[in-house]
Amino acid sequence: MYKPKPMTEGKRNIIQGLLQEYDIESAEDIQDALKDLLSGTIQGMLESEMNEHLGYDKYERSEESNYRNGTKPKSVRSKYGEFEVDVPQDRNSTFEPQIVPKRKKDISGIEDKIISMYAKGMTTTQISEMIEDIYGFEISEGMVSDITDKLLPQIEEWQNRPLSGVYPIVFIDAIHFSVRDNGIIRKLAAYVVLGINEDGYKEVMTIEVGENESSKYWLGVLNSLKNRGVSDILILCSDGLTGLKEAVQTAFPDTEHQRCIVHMVRNTLKYVANKDMKAFAKDLKTIYTAPDEKSAREHLDDVTEKWEIQYPNAMNRWHENWDVVTPIFKFSTEVRKAFYTTNAIESLNATYRRLNRQRSVFPSPQSLLKALYLATFEATKKWTMPIRNWGKVRGELSIMFPGRLTD
Repeated sequence: MYKPKPMTEGKRNIIQGLLQEYDIESAEDIQDALKDLLSGTIQGMLESEMNEHLGYDKYERSEESNYRNGTKPKSVRSKYGEFEVDVPQDRNSTFEPQIVPKRKKDISGIEDKIISMYAKGMTTTQISEMIEDIYGFEISEGMVSDITDKLLPQIEEWQNRPLSGVYPIVFIDAIHFSVRDNGIIRKLAAYVVLGINEDGYKEVMTIEVGENESSKYWLGVLNSLKNRGVSDILILCSDGLTGLKEAVQTAFPDTEHQRCIVHMVRNTLKYVANKDMKAFAKDLKTIYTAPDEKSAREHLDDVTEKWEIQYPNAMNRWHENWDVVTPIFKFSTEVRKAFYTTNAIESLNATYRRLNRQRSVFPSPQSLLKALYLATFEATKKWTMPIRNWGKVRGELSIMFPGRLTD
């Protein structure tokens, strides 16, 4: 929040002069006065810049071959609204104004504001309308798209940046969006790959917008990470993404693939009646909080036997995916929390879900990628600390995976 500087006698005189000169009676009158003053100030600065460029003042005589050659009107957008200035011209066309550079019409920082609004999921129409409401000048939807399109080279550079060699923990999760593609609205998945680096900090490694999950697709994603420098992943945590398990075994054969327990619980409970949900959830907890794999297996059998009459297929996924549920039992209860859920990625997903609430349909896959990229950088500004209990987590990982972490 801006904190005003102390009131001085000079300020009081300026304010009194403004009140008299502009007959100010409302906040809108103040805005108009400031716009007029800004216009006059910029006009004066342009004249001073031309004086400096030519080496003599406007009405002085000079023997120089270059001289003033009239003015050219230019519309300028500011946070106080839009106004016109007369940009001085010189005969040799060598004058390069600094206060309002050539080909620039905006001195309001509006591009940053547009990008910020886009990051929050606003549509080009909403942004255009808000700019006009707040600042009093029109920004076309096409111009909003052009401004955000300037980010595309940055996105490509970010998607191809080098990565660290080792990531102790990696999470992969998916969020689905409705996207218009060639006139047809389709559901596309945004796959977010988030790594915990050796210092315990979260890092979005990549975002992939895809349509079909398969071993081939996931192998391409994982090989892309390898090509960018990733040589080892100790634990990869994910939901049941089709084909991912086989791709991990091929690309990173020494990596432990852990199914996200939270997703397993959710997928189980969605088939359970509300009246039984609390009791069923309590029973499921006995499985993933068990002290070891043997006890967990016993609890799994007990829970299955207890509920299979009412919900015969509810526990099938636990039995089918037991090999990717069990890695957690090698670790202490405290350390398990670092990777058996995708909690580390949930706050990021909450940011992405806000995009879904703001836009029912994205106009193109490219517009979705831009919004995801901006939302990611907005969310990751807060990632300034290692994940909780990282020292203990890293210590156990270094024992369980000897020689694979940097000393």
